[in-house]
Amino acid sequence: MSDAYLALEDGRVVEARGRVPGRTRGELVFTTAYTGYEESLTDPSYEEQVLTFSYPLIGNYGVRAERFESDRVHPRAAVAREFTEDVVEWLADEGVPAVDHVDTRDLVTSIREEGAMKVGIAVGEDATPEAAKEELAKCKGMSEHVDIGAQVTTTELTTYEGDGDQTVTLIDCGAKQSIIDSLVERGATVHVLPYDATADDVSALDSDILFVSNGPGDPENFTATRELVEEFAGEVPIAGICLGQQIVASALGGTTGKMAFGHRGVNQPVRDLQTGKVIMTTQNHGYTVEDPGEHLDVTQVNVNDDTAEGLASEELSVITRQYHPEAHPGPHDSLGFFDDVLSMGTPEGNGRKRRVVASD
Repeated sequence: MSDAYLALEDGRVVEARGRVPGRTRGELVFTTAYTGYEESLTDPSYEEQVLTFSYPLIGNYGVRAERFESDRVHPRAAVAREFTEDVVEWLADEGVPAVDHVDTRDLVTSIREEGAMKVGIAVGEDATPEAAKEELAKCKGMSEHVDIGAQVTTTELTTYEGDGDQTVTLIDCGAKQSIIDSLVERGATVHVLPYDATADDVSALDSDILFVSNGPGDPENFTATRELVEEFAGEVPIAGICLGQQIVASALGGTTGKMAFGHRGVNQPVRDLQTGKVIMTTQNHGYTVEDPGEHLDVTQVNVNDDTAEGLASEELSVITRQYHPEAHPGPHDSLGFFDDVLSMGTPEGNGRKRRVVASD
């Protein structure tokens, strides 16, 4: 007798073994990463999603807090072929439902063929298919989570001191700790502001660079952050990662859209259009830049589907990446991005500039 059920948007109900009890719902997605499960489970970009691991054994090197990307687990539930006891205990402490003994190959194939889908989950001694279906009925699409930024952002200004002269104002839309660490390791002092910070908040810090972080959900719902990019474009160098790239593009006249099943894993190949070099990257996103607009150039593309992986404007001092250059535990092919970002804030990199553009 099963003690866990997953009710899928395509009408199927999947039986599983319950590892952590509870009832929940979310967008069912998968990651192909075979390491980095601690980083994935604490990545704020997975907020309001149910994370399926395609690799069959999750937890084979334990759980260590120093690998976490935030202070909590963000997926609403976790699914695997098999979880170790270390991971189960961790998820239980976090109150996050977990199931295993699932044919994850079948789930991943369904998501690839039909797209990311809503799922309802019921786990525990009293779990029933009907309970899972009740959760499914209450599930929202990702774009319907209009205030998702409030669930993952800092609530107040937080400063991380570097030992150099440069300063970065990072807008926290759900930032991974590794992004902050990568900047501080290069000497920058990083001022972290909430996703709904005002232009006055940013101006008061008078930083060399404005940085828009990664985060969950639809970029079109991050109105306040988009307005910051519109306000400071052409005056302060701007950088962005993942959701940050999408917000920057939207603010400068580009368009974004939802992908069928997104890019989530540690083996996504990206080609630089200037050098022709291909690097391997870590990615976690379900939305993408469809058209960068007239102010930004596409500098890198995904080898698999040709989606935009890098954008830039020399005139506006803008540089963004769709993937995660800070990638932990790896690969580390793209760590030089942070050096490129900080170079924009130096006199040689043009530093502050007069206003050049305003978005329509």
